[in-house]
Amino acid sequence: MAEALRILTVLGTRPEIVKLVPVLCALRDDAGVDSRLCHTGQHRDLGSGLLDAFGLCADDTLHRSPAGGLSGLFASLLTGIGTVMDRGRPDCLIVQGDTASAAAAALCAFHRGILVAHVEAGLRSGDLSQPWPEEGYRRTITQLARWHFAPTPAARANLLAENTPTAHVHVTGNTVIDAQRMAREMLRRDPARGAAADKVLARFAGRPFALATVHRREHDAAALRAIADALCTLSRDIAIVLPAHPRPQSRILTDRLSDCDDVAVVPPFDYFAFLRLMDACRIVLTDSGGIQEEAVALGRGVVVLRDVTERGEILHHGQATLVGHDESAILTAARAMLSRDRPAPDPVFGDGRAAQRIVAVLTKEAG
Repeated sequence: MAEALRILTVLGTRPEIVKLVPVLCALRDDAGVDSRLCHTGQHRDLGSGLLDAFGLCADDTLHRSPAGGLSGLFASLLTGIGTVMDRGRPDCLIVQGDTASAAAAALCAFHRGILVAHVEAGLRSGDLSQPWPEEGYRRTITQLARWHFAPTPAARANLLAENTPTAHVHVTGNTVIDAQRMAREMLRRDPARGAAADKVLARFAGRPFALATVHRREHDAAALRAIADALCTLSRDIAIVLPAHPRPQSRILTDRLSDCDDVAVVPPFDYFAFLRLMDACRIVLTDSGGIQEEAVALGRGVVVLRDVTERGEILHHGQATLVGHDESAILTAARAMLSRDRPAPDPVFGDGRAAQRIVAVLTKEAG
């Protein structure tokens, strides 16, 4: 009997958890794979409930160093992930996206001659400062990876333009669509999973509302104040729901919105509750990459609160407007979307079978 293929998946943030749950489930269901999971602790609480909901748990959990900023974080990740790899000696590593956890894990694997599979490869903004530091991390991972799982043809084109070997690039769709479909099915069977959203949904029952999320490091105090002023003004047209990000500088935003009657500033929701909000909202205003993808898949117009986006497909398809943090531009774009019918759900980011394609490639080529 052939020895099982040893695959280590490393994740640490909520977006990684959301986008890798479908891959982890597919690995678990493959009898020829010995799948292990390392959680770096970047977002220790956010997203952990999603792992629990799908019966997944980390084999190793790291305790990140709170000191030293990004350099301290990266140094502690290199040490912790390296120890996990030395103990388990995986045949290959799976990382997702553009986080410090993903970049540090890819570098650890490179140091040990372990092959790297990069999920959501090929996204590019073309500007190392936006998003920062993610654009630098994702470009670094590309140089170290053996398998590049591009979510769209545009992402594939980016990789090929950088001389990535054609045979190493696979267009799979984005696993966030897999996760969204899996979670919506679980909600259909058990609506109580999204109960955390009940209170805010009851507050705006029978009324349209916009869902807003703001968390990017690039937003300085002036940008956050401008976004807050735009949201407060927009709330005269439509109610706003803003799950507050735990990052300390987000207080600038939430404090400024505290006196706006039709803005509900709420704690961060688990994935199931957040998905219920996205299903119920009229439009989305966000600086999140993953939420851009999920919103267009649900047929929601998106006001992108960034100067650049690496998901250019949503601009070309007309479901999103890129506005940065300019107050007037935010209001103009949001009001234009509210004046139109909802767009149809757009399948540009996949059909919900990306994880199956990823695991099929790895079991064929890494075994």
